Amino acid sequence: MRNIFRPRHVTIEQAANLPRWQRPVTMLIVMMVILTLAHSTWHALLNNFAVEVVHFNGVEIGWLHTLREIPGFLAVGVIAIVAYVREQIVGLVALFLLGVSVALTAWFPSLGGLLTITMLSSLGFHYYETINQSLQLQWIEKENAPRILGWIVSAGSATSLVIYGGLMLGWDRLHLTYNSVYMLTGGIAALAAVALWFLYPQFEAPVTQHKTMVLRRRYWLYYALTFMAGARRQIFIVFAAFMMVEHFHFEVSDVTALLLLNYTANIFIAPLVGKLIARVGERRALMFEYTGLTLIFLAYGGIYYFGWGVVIGATLYVLDHLFFALAFALKTYFQKIADPRDIAPTAAVAFTINHIAAVFLPAALGYLWLSWPGMVFWLAAGMAVGSLLLALLIPRHPRKGHETVFSRTPITI
Repeated sequence: MRNIFRPRHVTIEQAANLPRWQRPVTMLIVMMVILTLAHSTWHALLNNFAVEVVHFNGVEIGWLHTLREIPGFLAVGVIAIVAYVREQIVGLVALFLLGVSVALTAWFPSLGGLLTITMLSSLGFHYYETINQSLQLQWIEKENAPRILGWIVSAGSATSLVIYGGLMLGWDRLHLTYNSVYMLTGGIAALAAVALWFLYPQFEAPVTQHKTMVLRRRYWLYYALTFMAGARRQIFIVFAAFMMVEHFHFEVSDVTALLLLNYTANIFIAPLVGKLIARVGERRALMFEYTGLTLIFLAYGGIYYFGWGVVIGATLYVLDHLFFALAFALKTYFQKIADPRDIAPTAAVAFTINHIAAVFLPAALGYLWLSWPGMVFWLAAGMAVGSLLLALLIPRHPRKGHETVFSRTPITI
């Protein structure tokens, strides 16, 4: 009998002969389901748990998200780990840590307790996401990447649909508690991560990755877009949902109904977005995303200054989610311009860059939120405009040596 603690190794080419359920793309989809199971539950209940149980205000929720993003900022540390441990193993361990941490969240109903358990769950989430981005770009062929990434996003949305649908329908009827829901979904995620160890072989990517940190001048536009995306998305993650609870007094069932609508739409839209990116290219897709987000964030600010009601707020929240479905165009842009050996270390570097603003922005804007909440969203609109200007520099057909509209010849540095 094969030693279960030393799983067999299979190349990506050999994996085509495995049963469909055991192939690399299937594993990526299953891991997305596990990740979403844990993270969507945490996200759906967090604001209500923080306000109703731990009695957070805007400053404290800002600090919570600032601390939550520290592991993302330190994602570059993954490079040191994968120098000795295979990426696939690191990803499964990170998923397990996320599941266990989510399961225990309601056991710590205090400021210090919630900050600590959130840090642990964030460590699992961000280290997994770093590994996941690397594996996606190594295991999926360039020509199929937009389509398959669309299906992976769709699978995550379908999982979120089940989670939010269950919470919306069962929270009051079944008298669910924060602890019971966190324990159930986090526990399932942790056990599922363990099961993947036994069910899948270790997949060997076609190209051996660099084991040291990689920073290349020719990737500067990807770095800049990644930084802006992280800063802008933090404002949405932290304050858009918090607004629905604090300003419009949404209950758990209300928040989950809104998220349910978001992910129902994403199930069908994400695969279409993949086809759209393949057809029109990353430049146009990202320009469309950033234009839409600029208008949405401007309208968010208008809720506070013009007294717009809950219908407009909920509509903007749904539209916000839909536009973020275009974000994986940034992944496929990098895949086209990258040296294949750079994918793993650059995924870690990019995650750190993505979280530079996340370390200080939520806490700083939490103080601004107390006096001028609309201004928080207008700052995000300014960031979206900056991203739009950067997207104009992406060539119609990016490739190695043609990373921006300014680069016409191969660059080796």
